[in-house]
Amino acid sequence: MRSQVDLPPFHIIAAALHTTTERLVREVTAPQDTAPDWNDFEWAVARAVSVMQGISGLLDRRLKWQGPAGWREFLADQHAHMRARDQQIELLLARLDVALAQAGIAFVPLKGSAIRALRLHHPGERPQGDIDLLLDRADLAAAGRLLETIGYQPLYSNRHHDVYAPASRLPPAGFGEHADSPIKIELHGHVAEALPVDDVDITATILPANRIPGANAYASFAALVRHAGLHAAGNMRANAMRYFQIYEIAQLAVRMTTADWRELVGQGEARAQGWWLYPPFVMAARYLPGTVPAHWLTALRSLCPRRLRERFEQVSIYEVSWSNLRIPALPGLEWSRSLGHTLRFARSRAWPGRVARDELASARTSESSLMRARWYGASQAERIVRWLFTRPPRVQTLALVGASLAADPHPAQNSPRRRQSFQ
Repeated sequence: MRSQVDLPPFHIIAAALHTTTERLVREVTAPQDTAPDWNDFEWAVARAVSVMQGISGLLDRRLKWQGPAGWREFLADQHAHMRARDQQIELLLARLDVALAQAGIAFVPLKGSAIRALRLHHPGERPQGDIDLLLDRADLAAAGRLLETIGYQPLYSNRHHDVYAPASRLPPAGFGEHADSPIKIELHGHVAEALPVDDVDITATILPANRIPGANAYASFAALVRHAGLHAAGNMRANAMRYFQIYEIAQLAVRMTTADWRELVGQGEARAQGWWLYPPFVMAARYLPGTVPAHWLTALRSLCPRRLRERFEQVSIYEVSWSNLRIPALPGLEWSRSLGHTLRFARSRAWPGRVARDELASARTSESSLMRARWYGASQAERIVRWLFTRPPRVQTLALVGASLAADPHPAQNSPRRRQSFQ
């Protein structure tokens, strides 16, 4: 593996991210017969995109073409690591069920941990790097102490969850998904997303009325779908979505009954609270046609503010996902529903409060890649200047592209095509 790589200019990287993202996500549901005509650099970016969009396992199963040397081997390797990861998570969930039940603590396995029980995906198709658990707030401290007895230790906390990692954890192993990468556990006392500044809290819809010690299911299937939609919406707002989230929402949508849709859309005063649901579902309908019934999509559309609705009827996966290389000053401004919301959002970005600053510092110290990045060590004044006068690249996206280049098993540094792609 090469330890250092020279990256081309911003516009070259951004163009490659755009091209490869839109082609690869379309391959998931409409595989083409021939491979794209990409240069060496674009194929390296394609590997990074496959990882950041969470689709390596899907592509391994569905692609009709081989691509250049090493491409299919990469996908097969990722698929194998994801299958191993799935088995590890199954064992860890079972262990947590027993341990927390014995301690008299009830919890709800969230998102992927709940979806895996539905057998929605084939083994190795769904990426999952952590386990999320929803507990009563009063049980968070006791659950944290229990995690320490099974080899976990606190990593950091923020407004939404407490993060624990294996005490004997090693740095992430290799590029992309890897079976040896540590599995984190996140304890939630509530489930909410800032859209863009006010929290949309759906905790009450998730918790079942009668909980028993140990693992409990979501209150309903519609509650699970609502959480998948909210998580996607929160990531869309930050341009940090993965295509797999949209794919998963589509797979959930085709399994929904009329009663499920009625519960999701809501009635009376509760109906207006679903104003944020339309964006993830309209993207699912556009990228995976036929999965979202038109009647219910229309119902969700009627709840959505005009500016937000118009944005997501046109926006691409590239623009609202990790593939977007640019760090905008006000990511997700379209989610603001009033001038007051817009001003508060702008103020929070220009002058983040102490809680936000502390969260950023905690995340930075817990992630080695962020500690090395100048952006996360810069003052807020420097960030504002760079937002206004330059195009600061997203640290995580750039790092993944660099890691893909460094891990290239078939480097062609001296080939004319590679030199041309960097110009």
